[in-house]
Amino acid sequence: MKTHRIICPDDWHLHLRDGAVLRAVIEASSSWCRRAIIMPNLVPPVTSTADAEAYRQRIKAADTAGSGFTPLMVLYLTEQTDPADVVAGFQAGIVTAVKLYPAGATTNSASGVRDMRAVWPVLEAMQTHNIPLLIHGEVTDPEIDIFDREAVFIDKVLIPLRAQFPKLKIVLEHITTAQAADYVLSAGEYQAATVTPHHLLINRNAYLAGGIKPHYYCLPVAKRETHRQALVAALMKDSGKLFLGTDSAPHIDSAKLQPCGCAGIFNAPNTMACLAQLFENHHHLDRLEAFCSRYGPAFYGLDVNTQTLVLSRHDTAQPVPEAVMTDEGQITAFDPQMDIYWSVAGIE
Repeated sequence: MKTHRIICPDDWHLHLRDGAVLRAVIEASSSWCRRAIIMPNLVPPVTSTADAEAYRQRIKAADTAGSGFTPLMVLYLTEQTDPADVVAGFQAGIVTAVKLYPAGATTNSASGVRDMRAVWPVLEAMQTHNIPLLIHGEVTDPEIDIFDREAVFIDKVLIPLRAQFPKLKIVLEHITTAQAADYVLSAGEYQAATVTPHHLLINRNAYLAGGIKPHYYCLPVAKRETHRQALVAALMKDSGKLFLGTDSAPHIDSAKLQPCGCAGIFNAPNTMACLAQLFENHHHLDRLEAFCSRYGPAFYGLDVNTQTLVLSRHDTAQPVPEAVMTDEGQITAFDPQMDIYWSVAGIE
């Protein structure tokens, strides 16, 4: 059996939820990554430093295996966010970044921003103190086709925002389009993006062809095959501007399989296996480490991890991970619809 070793990765976009779901899913991430940017869209959302610290303690308590997993906490940006609280939380080492959800863009985003000018004082303080802004990059105008909302966001919101705050660190999260890849690769040093495993592996046929498949429904939605190919091509350029953010988003199956099913794909159990297969298929397994373990820390100004992740390459395709059971019901893991010959052997 062949093995491949890389610096232990980080996940720069992760949903852990809370309560029973948090306790059930945390091992799926802590088994392979050392740090993760934790999304703040709980109910109610994590909007203050005090909220972030309380949530961080709940995450640490849920890590009963004592893995050493470090949650990097994020504040949910609202039009009432206090710039002083953001700065104080960042300087205290509690807050790592702030998340912009356009109101109504995704799960639990109703408290998000409707008027960008209302949050300019927060963004000014963040630019001054080098605090990253993480963006769910979609407009929510119902007149804009859902497949165009990312591209329109870049033109109508992000480009003007960048002009107003040229030195604000911005991560355009879970990019899905050729337009987003082109924008990020051509932008300056203060702009980066995360890419998910599922947007690198599936296109919109996964959830629309042969019947509706709710487990592949996420936001932003997967796009045409040409966009998936553009993301992969951008990744293989090894630009240093793109890094791993799984957007692993667990939902109980009963919440996915209903007339108005929740958006989100739970990919944490097989993220590294899927990515190793993708990079191997494109003859760039040597670049897996940079995407997963180096570029994210560089953008955030952090050291790379000191431990090593060991991946095993099997002679036969490996099964899709089993569903995770919680006290509220089961959570189905991501099926990449392709043969995966890799698995995580462990951390050294």
